[in-house]
Amino acid sequence: QVQLVESGGGLVQAGGSLRLSCAASGRTFSSYIMAWFRQAPGKEREFVAAIGWSGGSTYYADSVKGRFTISRDNAKNMVYLQMNSLKPEDTAVYYCAAAQFVRSGWATLGDYKNWGQGTQVTVSS
Repeated sequence: QVQLVESGGGLVQAGGSLRLSCAASGRTFSSYIMAWFRQAPGKEREFVAAIGWSGGSTYYADSVKGRFTISRDNAKNMVYLQMNSLKPEDTAVYYCAAAQFVRSGWATLGDYKNWGQGTQVTVSS
């Protein structure tokens, strides 16, 4: 098991940037695939981005590709989501998630067994 705590959310104007952080506990952090999901009011939780064990592989939702960057620091047990060119439709609670293995690709919510409490991101127009 790994415990996850997100931080870095807030209110930003459209076109602005935010950097989310996710701190993970546990000595096996580098064995987890890490991801960010988000959930807007009244909508289902959706995949945003994922990163492999070493950080060499990344995968993004089409809606954020070219604007968001996921990264990790295994020495610090940290995962980051750099969000640039933010849009009002990016407004959501953002969740950090961890999976030791995935069955159906990196974007499948059910494969992630460890979740943080979420951090609110609000983008004003």
